[in-house]
Amino acid sequence: MVSVFNIEQLQSLLRDFYRISNIRITVFDSDLTELVSYPEKCAPFCQIIRGTKAGRLACAACDREACAAASKRTSAHIYRCHAGLTEAIMPLWVDNALVGYLLFGHIFAYEDENAGWEIIQKCCENYPVDKERLREALAGSPHVTDEYILSAAQILHATASYLVMQRMAKLQEGSLASKLDAYINTHFCEDITAATLCREFGIGRTKLYKLSDQLYGKGIAEHIRTLRLNKAKQLLSERELMSISDIATACGFADYNYFIAVFSTQAGISPGAYRKSR
Repeated sequence: MVSVFNIEQLQSLLRDFYRISNIRITVFDSDLTELVSYPEKCAPFCQIIRGTKAGRLACAACDREACAAASKRTSAHIYRCHAGLTEAIMPLWVDNALVGYLLFGHIFAYEDENAGWEIIQKCCENYPVDKERLREALAGSPHVTDEYILSAAQILHATASYLVMQRMAKLQEGSLASKLDAYINTHFCEDITAATLCREFGIGRTKLYKLSDQLYGKGIAEHIRTLRLNKAKQLLSERELMSISDIATACGFADYNYFIAVFSTQAGISPGAYRKSR
């Protein structure tokens, strides 16, 4: 685990979220280990599903897939889980490092209860569970509208921001992950590569790529490129007299044409158009 969490503060925060929303909320670390939840026990519906081996494996796979999708976003990722219930997940970023996830779930979000049950029954048809018992357990899951979900997702986003701001989650001080992140944040505009970082920290590429995946949810080259592009956006907005060529160089892009191409792909418009839009 590359991060440290203040469990006592988290428990208080999750309890407050539940009191407002009546939705169970959970914190995962970057390795997708469940750290703390409120309420502590999952909904009866989920207990039934997870009581089977197939259900447990499907839940774990669903969480991994949702976290992978959320790691590429800056807003809450709303989705239906493998069993047909609605959930939302928000990545927890400390500086530029991905330290964990905040998730709420086990929500019955269908306008028509019978139609919703038909969908859920089909999703769960391969799990060896009593379907009538499963339907009865749905009474313990929140029944809400799509508008309620969107509002709860906004509160989830705010909760994640507050959690990070209050340092309830942070990188382990003095750890290799913390040192790597600090080094990259200081030198990303310079000519650094995976080989450079391996030499700097005396580690192999496999170790570096694993750390990068844990910290950023992406490869090291992609992360450095993202930092450079974000810096370029800042300069385009703030330095109107600075040429685009000079901005490319200042952000670590040695090839001007490559900078134009990757910026346009990522932003959807050229650097010049981006500057005008600002």
